[in-house]
Amino acid sequence: PGLRIGGRTLLDRVLTACVGARTTVVVAEPRPVARPVVWAREEPPGGGPLAALDAGLPLVTAARLSLLSADLPFLTPAALARLHAALDADPTKDGALYVDADGREQYLTAVYRTAPLREGLERLGSGAGSTSGGLANGHDGQVRTCGLSLRRLLGPLDLVRVPDEERVSFDCDTWEDLAVAQDRIREHGHVLDEWITAVKAELGITLDVDVRLLLDLARDAAHGVDRPAAPLTTFLVGYAAGRAEGGPEAVAEAARKAEALATRWAAEAK
Repeated sequence: PGLRIGGRTLLDRVLTACVGARTTVVVAEPRPVARPVVWAREEPPGGGPLAALDAGLPLVTAARLSLLSADLPFLTPAALARLHAALDADPTKDGALYVDADGREQYLTAVYRTAPLREGLERLGSGAGSTSGGLANGHDGQVRTCGLSLRRLLGPLDLVRVPDEERVSFDCDTWEDLAVAQDRIREHGHVLDEWITAVKAELGITLDVDVRLLLDLARDAAHGVDRPAAPLTTFLVGYAAGRAEGGPEAVAEAARKAEALATRWAAEAK
């Protein structure tokens, strides 16, 4: 999770994707991250995904949660929104998860209703439905889930399966995976979005803007005035929108004014 892709750690990339969450619980050793989170630790440390869920779930107060591994370089808010929409469409389901191109269910790129998870952990602890009895409790009553498969809890749930057409569930388990991810973000068609997302995260900005509108403004300022006018003009547009304490509409309005000015400026030179 501490390795970097596009100048950001894998963990920070995942945190950016779930920025809309009311509370974000990270089960790991505390470390500097891009935004405030609640830290928890599984027993023992490194005990696996089920033990991590067991440690983090008591800190969750919402009726549903996103369960995510910390090494998902391509996860986006839109990808999580698709899962929530799939779950909203069928109130009888316990959750929604991505299924990759090879048909593998991605339990750690998923959203779940909280109640079935709590009930499932209680059943594991009591041994209900099992011939092997219950699990021993650890400190503070935590179920001793170290080393157990996450499928033991999540497999019985009734889940919506969403095809992962954009590979958002791709995770970095090896150095080769990391290299693939680092190459992909620099491909044509990805690099600009990746860069803007990285800058916004670095500056603590959540505002969505019309990138094409700003690029058109930069082009007109560069061609109609002078090349250095392009970055300076877009900066001033952002500054003006910020002073107005507006959202995307304020950015668009300032950009339209500046573009009209650039057009008038260029017309006088003809």
